Amino acid sequence: MTIQKNSELRMQKSFDSYKVSLSKIRTGRAHAGILDHVQVDYYGSLMPLNQIATITAADARTITVQPWEAKQAGAVEKAIRDSDLGLNPAINGSVIRVPMPALTEERRKELIKVVKSDGEDAKVAIRNIRRDANNELKSNLKDKLITEDEEKRGQDDVQKVTDKFIAEIDKATLDKEKELLTV
Repeated sequence: MTIQKNSELRMQKSFDSYKVSLSKIRTGRAHAGILDHVQVDYYGSLMPLNQIATITAADARTITVQPWEAKQAGAVEKAIRDSDLGLNPAINGSVIRVPMPALTEERRKELIKVVKSDGEDAKVAIRNIRRDANNELKSNLKDKLITEDEEKRGQDDVQKVTDKFIAEIDKATLDKEKELLTV
């Protein structure tokens, strides 16, 4: 695999990781993805919530969780309550309702700082991948595996991919900020 392709794949993984971390940040609006990283004790082993229950957004402020086995409702409720999301689920028969509390202005500003910080971390990861690729190209040139023109072209290609992913990170960060500021 070429250095450029390898670095592009690594950058895509970094970007995907950033998008996952963004999806965990609560905006006050209910969406099923918020509970994606919740793990439930399912007969002695930890399972992702979405593998043992149906998760839907009932309305803009409520998520409903329907465990496939009714007797698992207590374990699911406990897992959601114990997660780092600060949610307070309520069992109603075999259905668990998770109301989404409204965010205060102060909390919104804190979350925007977190989003920006995560965005900067993602950009640093992308730039580190670029540095690694450029070092590999320089090493190949030194070992006479490629010509100076090929090295220059390779560095230009890696820079184009880097610019593309940095722009995508900036756009995702801006979109999340707008989402957080929407009341």
